[in-house]
Amino acid sequence: MSAVILGVYADEQAAESVLSRLFEDGFPTDRINVIAITSPGHAALVPAGSAHEQLLLYFHTLFDHDDERSLGEKFADYIEHGAATVVVHPRGAIETARASEILQSEEPVEVAHHDLTKQAFEHAASRHTHPWIRYLWPQSTGEERCIYCRIFERHH
Repeated sequence: MSAVILGVYADEQAAESVLSRLFEDGFPTDRINVIAITSPGHAALVPAGSAHEQLLLYFHTLFDHDDERSLGEKFADYIEHGAATVVVHPRGAIETARASEILQSEEPVEVAHHDLTKQAFEHAASRHTHPWIRYLWPQSTGEERCIYCRIFERHH
């Protein structure tokens, strides 16, 4: 399984608030989701005989290392007792840092991480704060400008 950060929240409303913040921050919807008893999300797609088994297998898929086996049962129990989780699949150091910050902002009951150091080829976010497509204005003052600014400046 790829890198995962999971936050456990007291209720679904808190989890949905975190999910909204992640979405507003630019996380793609296919890499963030809420798991709650009333909206099991991806866990509902797991073939199993009961909702508990679905949750258990789903969390075991996310946290598949031997030392993480107890997390599946723990998170399934949280869900069954009214809590909700927010699951994030970050790509790269910038997304990992932003996801961690946002998950911590709503006072989670618990936060768990999986394989955050194994994201070698996953770079959805830039490592720099400036646009990666840049050019110099021809015969100008040498001011660097984003190419998109030049293309769309007439609409600004």
